[in-house]
Amino acid sequence: MKTLHRYNRTARHVAFTALIGAAAFSTAAAYAQTFKFANQGDALSMDPHSLNESFQLAFTSNIYEPLVARGKKLELVPALATDWKQTAPTVWRFNLRKGVVFHDGTPFTADDVIFSLNRARADGSDVKTFVGSIKEIRKLDDFTIDIVTTEPFPILAEVISAWSIMSKTWSENNKATAPVDKRKGIENAASFQANGTGPYRLRSRDPGVRTTLQRNPRYWGKIEGNVQEVIFTPIGNSSTRVAALLSGEIDMMEPVPVQDIARISASPNLKVIQAPELRTIFLGMDQSRNELLSSNVKGKNPFKDKRVRQAFYQAIDVNAIQKVVMRGASAPTALMIAPGINGFVPELNKRLPYDPEASKKLLAEAGYPQGFEVGMNCPNDRYVNDEEICKAVSAMLAKAGIKVNLSAETKGSYFPKILSRNTSFYLLGWTPSSYDSHNPLFALMSTPGEGGQGQFNLGSYSNARIDALTKTIATETDVQKRNAMIAEAMKIHQDDVAHIPLHQQALAWAMKRNVDLVQLADNYMFIKWVTLKGPTAP
Repeated sequence: MKTLHRYNRTARHVAFTALIGAAAFSTAAAYAQTFKFANQGDALSMDPHSLNESFQLAFTSNIYEPLVARGKKLELVPALATDWKQTAPTVWRFNLRKGVVFHDGTPFTADDVIFSLNRARADGSDVKTFVGSIKEIRKLDDFTIDIVTTEPFPILAEVISAWSIMSKTWSENNKATAPVDKRKGIENAASFQANGTGPYRLRSRDPGVRTTLQRNPRYWGKIEGNVQEVIFTPIGNSSTRVAALLSGEIDMMEPVPVQDIARISASPNLKVIQAPELRTIFLGMDQSRNELLSSNVKGKNPFKDKRVRQAFYQAIDVNAIQKVVMRGASAPTALMIAPGINGFVPELNKRLPYDPEASKKLLAEAGYPQGFEVGMNCPNDRYVNDEEICKAVSAMLAKAGIKVNLSAETKGSYFPKILSRNTSFYLLGWTPSSYDSHNPLFALMSTPGEGGQGQFNLGSYSNARIDALTKTIATETDVQKRNAMIAEAMKIHQDDVAHIPLHQQALAWAMKRNVDLVQLADNYMFIKWVTLKGPTAP
């Protein structure tokens, strides 16, 4: 369909991609290496359906694969499906790749795709939004399927590009037929083991300490890089992470602390690559409970009052956060999507003015002339300077009379808490996996419901008109009409002050100069594109 071509062109145009040394050196194979890298936090599970968190999905995407993947410019490319086409308004035919085997040698077939659909929408799954539009999958033969959507859904291929396929046989044999529920702290074999079709296979897993991968010798596709072994180490302390790179202990790290970018860039043996990210950092508020979980206000919920939400919004100086906390490595925003996401509306990207006095007035009008206390949940190892952002927000709100009791913690305990909606006020980041506005409208702004609707609307904001628009946007194929509806939904959400968008953070990766890789705007790193040139000594 011509609509899909437009979507793919847009994705190509907005993929802020740094291609470092696209051509491999003829001697690369002679220096096939161990690639050692670090991140501020760990992948919390090896289960690709257990947590919709970018780093976990990015890490496991080296092990597991979808039917349709993303290329070096974020364009759609064949993966476990060789091709696909729409045969009816609600039917898409996918031809599956033949000759593919899972890491344990089990052949990949249509049964694995059907199993993975049921698993991805089972209780405990955190990726229901990826498959929420799918009614059923019909098996025509072992390598041909029809995916039937509940309604016409022109962006199906874009949406399922983050949905990983698991082995039915392996999952059944290892009693891992359903994903673990991170909210309940439940684990199963898929938490620590893995059996995908990807270019790298899991060799060992020591959560919070070290995870190692090894090259898959039976991989069906091309591995452009020369990495044979991967050693990943989570290093939460920024200074320690930088020191590990400077000493040569690791080959690559991310994110780079903004205050260290210049120092690392000045090293003759190191380099930093930076680009905008398609992630929006925002604040959410509980708008559902009749009384907040953590507040000195009893018997009512201040966040149900738009004036209170607007007071919080106008008390936060995002330009100061950009300058002081982010040191320029962010772009303040008024929207829940970044420029480059399909449906972005530049005309709406205008924030309410920073005005603490206006905030005090709004709070007084809402019945809180002396302000009030509220708890705030924040990760300290997930986003760039996440804890520092929350501290800055807390200090700014204090000037308007709001006392914030901040709880900053590792994402291992943070995500189970907020995903259970055990929060009153929180910080979160979001990159639309489909690179389309329907994704945040469906996952973040719609009323929580069936099929993953509103699964990450953790404050349970609800607006019937946004729900109706989101449903229609999913099926509309006329680009002009569709964009008009997206703009209307975004404007309603903005006028309701349903969330408080802060900024899009910038990507900053640091590495040895002999490392060639591809940096994507969704912050995924595919090891199959990593090449280490020559010896890796510092």
